[in-house]
Amino acid sequence: MKKLLIVLAMCGLTMGAKAQETTTDPVLKYSVATNSFWSNWFIQVGADWNAYYSNEEHGQGLSHSPFKGFRAMPGFSVAVGKWFTPGLGLRTKFQGLWGRQVYDDVKHTRHMWTLNENVLFNLSNMLYGYNPDRVWNFVPFLGGGINRNCCDNCYAMNLSFGVLNTFRVSKKVGINFELGWNYAEEDFDGISEGKGNRIWEGKDNRLYAELGLTFNLGKATWEKTPDVEAIKALSQSQIDALNAQLNDANAENARLKSLLAEKKDEAPAAVKNYSNAPMSVFFNINKSTVASRKDLVNVKGLADFAKENNTNLVVTGYADSATGSAAYNQKLSERRAETVANELVKMGVSRDQITTEGKGGVKDLSPVSYNRRATVKIAD
Repeated sequence: MKKLLIVLAMCGLTMGAKAQETTTDPVLKYSVATNSFWSNWFIQVGADWNAYYSNEEHGQGLSHSPFKGFRAMPGFSVAVGKWFTPGLGLRTKFQGLWGRQVYDDVKHTRHMWTLNENVLFNLSNMLYGYNPDRVWNFVPFLGGGINRNCCDNCYAMNLSFGVLNTFRVSKKVGINFELGWNYAEEDFDGISEGKGNRIWEGKDNRLYAELGLTFNLGKATWEKTPDVEAIKALSQSQIDALNAQLNDANAENARLKSLLAEKKDEAPAAVKNYSNAPMSVFFNINKSTVASRKDLVNVKGLADFAKENNTNLVVTGYADSATGSAAYNQKLSERRAETVANELVKMGVSRDQITTEGKGGVKDLSPVSYNRRATVKIAD
């Protein structure tokens, strides 16, 4: 039974090991392992549609809409950034454009560039947990930097706001669509006199829409943090299951021990024993047929014993030496043994279990007629 318990325990451990191999460990939804500094970097390149709207436009009788076609000018951008967590990152972005400033009847061309530092907030990961296979990520950003007006040779500080939408193409490549607003000082266009008092009309503004590509560098994913408490609970449940199996095995062991003890207390079944004293069947003088069928009653009991216990029998025939020649008596004794063997076969004993022999004429018993017989006994 000890072997049985060991086998059950090993089976339980094996099943537990297989379950650990095939089942993913629980992880925390909003927590990941920290990556190295050189992980989770990215580069972005894009093409812009820009609309420049200066503070001088206010009150000039021009359209107040910054989206008029005459303001639309192309641009480009290059950015490099790093995600410090799945929800928080930094980006340094350079934008160059050919803009148009409209503060009188002439559309003034302006060559400009902007260098901003943005803080990125991946709300998709923040709200719904990190998912490396998510197709769309919604990333608002804000920051600030410097503007350069190449035509008027002046610089100005600015604030930047916007929304970056990224669409996963592969582990290393994504498509990004960005809407942004650069909010610069009022003298960025070389004219310091402002015309507007409201927030957006009192400063120089640039609105843009951008379509580009994102290239992830090095390791771009995060390893989720294991949920230690959940793993502990899972491990405890596996231990409890194994303990339950062992308890069941112990109970079965105790039951079998009890049955074994009960069997030991029971008296062994009676076994019918026969002494090896021969049973005699008698014949008349010069005959090989049984003189009285009553003699076969005792032989029947011996035949049943032989069948039940698969025991071999020996049948020995005799004749009396007072009559007949030795040769005749030998043949007569053999016939008498064969007669009794045939009776045993009729009683159900296999012929293969019976051995016959003839002893010829003898004078072992008195009176002489007792020597005309055949005996049956269990083989030694």
